[in-house]
Amino acid sequence: MERYFAYYYTGSPFVMFGPAHIGTLASLILFNIALIWRFKKAPEKARRRAAYVIAAVLWLNEIAWHVWNYKSGIWTVQTMLPLHICSLLVWAGGLMLITKNYFIYEFVYFMGIGGASQVLITPYLDIYGFPHFRFFQSFISHGLIVSMAIYMTVVEGLRPTWKSLLRVILWMNIYLAIIFVINTLTGSNYLFLAEKPPVATLLDLLPEWPWYILWIEVIGVAIGLILYLPFAVQDWRAKIKAA
Repeated sequence: MERYFAYYYTGSPFVMFGPAHIGTLASLILFNIALIWRFKKAPEKARRRAAYVIAAVLWLNEIAWHVWNYKSGIWTVQTMLPLHICSLLVWAGGLMLITKNYFIYEFVYFMGIGGASQVLITPYLDIYGFPHFRFFQSFISHGLIVSMAIYMTVVEGLRPTWKSLLRVILWMNIYLAIIFVINTLTGSNYLFLAEKPPVATLLDLLPEWPWYILWIEVIGVAIGLILYLPFAVQDWRAKIKAA
């Protein structure tokens, strides 16, 4: 059992779009379908309980990640502060599930689905293939970020607006500026503003630093527009009906 928590894992490495990767993505899709089917019309008490469970799993999974890094001797201020978008959304998103905070929901919807889904497609797992702890930790974390956005939208009935998208763009640019300063002061690479990740990701398709940062901005806005499109169409149809 210890080998599945070892930092120097000697088992099979992660294979992008290999059987374990595809199987896990399929399982996450089925999980979200089951979540919607079970709780879409469930009583308030049952929906609240589901939200608490998702929040608890997210937080416990993140704590386990920090413990594993500490036990492995690799926990550092430069790498483990909750400043990456997904790490931040784990803590803030859990709070959103419990409080139904709409401001946090806006970020979870756009940044959570837009960001975490990309990590699910191209995880930073390297040698940590199935069934290593890191494999499960990564997919649970990023999978549930997407799930809580879907849950709050489809089950709890929250939805973004045009102003939501504009607020997310504005605050994310402010956040990028803050993280840039933190990276400069600490020698860290939060949000990958200093350089691309050391493993294969979608960022490899973009130009080198600093131009890929501008491309991330453009792609982020495009993804935000795509994520808002179903609601734009819904509003457009409502206007047609009302006319």
